[in-house]
Amino acid sequence: MKNKRWSLLVKILLLTTMSVMAQKQELSGIIKGQLVDADTQLPLIGANVVILNTMLGAATDAEGSFVIVDVPVGSYNLSYSYIGYKTRIESDVIVRPRRSTTVLAELSVAAVATEAVQVSAGYFSEEKEQPVSITTFSREEIRRAPGAAGDISRIVMSLPAIAKVNDQSNSLIVRGGSPIENSFFIDNIEIPNINHFPTQGASGGPIGLINVDFIREVDFYSGGFSAAYGDRLSSVMAIDFREGNRDDFDAQLDLNFAGFGAVAEGPLGKQKGSWMLSVRRSYLDMLVKAIDVGSTVAPRFGDYQGKVVWDLHPRHRLTLLSVWGDDHNNPDRETAIENDMQIYGKQDIQESTNGLNWRALWGKRGYSNTAISYTRSSFKEDLFETNSGMSVLENRSREETGRLRNVNHLTFGPKFSLDFGAELKRLSFSYDNKYGGINNALGDEAAALAVDENYNATKSSVFLSGQLALTSRLGVTAGLRGDHFSYNENGHISPRLAVNYQLSERTALNAATGVFYQQLPLLLLGQSSVHKNLRTPRANHYILGMSHLLTENTRLTAEVYQKDYRHFPLNPSQPGLFVLDELFYRYGFFMQHEQLNDNGQAFSRGAEIMIQKKLAEKVYGMASAAWFRSRYRDTQREWHDRVFDNRFLVSLEGGYKPNANWEFSLRWIYAGGVPYTPFDLAASQSLNREVLDANRINGERLPDYHSLNVRFDRRFHFQQSNLVFYLSVWNAYNRKNIAGYFWNGEEGAPGKIQQWGMLPIFGLEFEF
Repeated sequence: MKNKRWSLLVKILLLTTMSVMAQKQELSGIIKGQLVDADTQLPLIGANVVILNTMLGAATDAEGSFVIVDVPVGSYNLSYSYIGYKTRIESDVIVRPRRSTTVLAELSVAAVATEAVQVSAGYFSEEKEQPVSITTFSREEIRRAPGAAGDISRIVMSLPAIAKVNDQSNSLIVRGGSPIENSFFIDNIEIPNINHFPTQGASGGPIGLINVDFIREVDFYSGGFSAAYGDRLSSVMAIDFREGNRDDFDAQLDLNFAGFGAVAEGPLGKQKGSWMLSVRRSYLDMLVKAIDVGSTVAPRFGDYQGKVVWDLHPRHRLTLLSVWGDDHNNPDRETAIENDMQIYGKQDIQESTNGLNWRALWGKRGYSNTAISYTRSSFKEDLFETNSGMSVLENRSREETGRLRNVNHLTFGPKFSLDFGAELKRLSFSYDNKYGGINNALGDEAAALAVDENYNATKSSVFLSGQLALTSRLGVTAGLRGDHFSYNENGHISPRLAVNYQLSERTALNAATGVFYQQLPLLLLGQSSVHKNLRTPRANHYILGMSHLLTENTRLTAEVYQKDYRHFPLNPSQPGLFVLDELFYRYGFFMQHEQLNDNGQAFSRGAEIMIQKKLAEKVYGMASAAWFRSRYRDTQREWHDRVFDNRFLVSLEGGYKPNANWEFSLRWIYAGGVPYTPFDLAASQSLNREVLDANRINGERLPDYHSLNVRFDRRFHFQQSNLVFYLSVWNAYNRKNIAGYFWNGEEGAPGKIQQWGMLPIFGLEFEF
């Protein structure tokens, strides 16, 4: 009897095990997508799509589309090949139970186009219009990046071109430039700021606004970008949103340290289009209220994003985009004192961009994208100095911009192509601002200033850029851009040039140079009518680089660069300070400037090296190092280090993915301490507020920065759903990094502003 029981138990266990194994075998999904020609966007018919290291694959149909069914859940690499085109491999294609994963691949014509030869581009996409200073991130690389928490700006901070200043801010300091020098585009539609609690007049903030679940790919240009982009001196981030599911309804629920939200998507019509919608809200304010932690006041923010795609015709597609953010914060003076905040008060900020893009394919000659959009931002802020309680700023601003952007790409065979287009922006800004008469950064008395003005102005631009293959190895891109700003009637011509020389199949030499102009923020120009006479800041870029494929999935790049700045604003009453850097030492454009000149000069020069390994099997990573100098010349013609001048940066980032369920990753950054100006102790004690020492402008440096972020991801696969749990620890060994120094009015002495200590970050993503 006992043996029978054991026999029955063994049979049950065997049946259970077989059932579980069978269930696991049933867990599969679908990979579908489209292959198109990179020059024309026309579909590639009969192209091959293979899932590497499997027996699965497909060929594209008359629309360039393909479907691979019954793909076991997991992470895969897809190989795209077509006669006469460079074979491309896409990594990190995630398959989930009973869900469709959609991909879009653009293949470039090979220099040798014969039926017998296929040239591989490997795991790294190419962009012949931008041979230097470009890094591309896939959707999965963005989602899993340690130390980023789904914030696109924090993801690129591991690049050698980005200075490391402060964990609490995601402002991009690109090759010595200030945070006002960056632009962002989503599906050809410009977004002025992609952050919650945006810094007015700049592009930074503390928390990212864009939902990474919408992203298909990100291209980040850290210099030498083409004539198609203008009115920025340092960088461009071009974000491509993916399409929603054209076959079925999908949904996802999210919970993480910042808040909770939901994503939904589904088809429109009969394979005519799709839609996606994301809604998120923070919960820290509700948590603080529920547990009653005293005077602490948590910020409240929320956002939604939506995308609708509709095919008017096989060659004409409309894309509707909507991005909206809503931010509120109201710390009192007691909270500010407890948290070493120099400024406190009430903030109510709203920002939104809505736009429509029309993509048209013009046969075998090329394509065009035409976008019309409208952006609105409103700021209602009442800010006070913590030490004295005096008013710093009463801000009642409304900024509205309508945009029209047209970009056309024509190809005249494998050796020559042309990009051209135009932009028109109509600005309607209203400022009812009062700047408090507090002492300036050097302790001098400053009169209160009131700005009550409405501004209407137009920015117009035209651009032309041609790509010519002079030989099978040598390619040249030459461009020209013209810009005009009606507010001050400033107009400029900006030439651009890039050269690519292919030493071998794996090694290339690249160079770029160009002239770049950027109008000053109207928030600054509008403080005085005489500011209309200021010349437009200008930067000349000079870049020389090399790229080498160490293996099919590992690339080495090295670049040296020089940026020369001219016509930056300076305030004669603060002769040693650099006005645009006050975003850091005064936390925004809070100071009044009734008289500025445009004699400011600056430069940034450096060398960068980076090794990037894509996820071919189980390991991926990126290692980089940079040395640079960033300096400016003041009104007395003396040179100073800028506040972003780390001097050197080292970054290590990578991960290990043993199977479809687990992933482990880390990021470690080491950076030189940035310059700061010490206090004039006697003057600061006399006024009981910080007064900088005018004789030691940026004469001291903070301690070196270093921090380790670690993360693990665990996927749980169910019959018709998928759960992702991740846990990340920022600053894992609790390094006491210093963000700066402040004047502690309670103690009448300097105090340290600490960056984040050890911070656990968690998240749950439930897809069904």
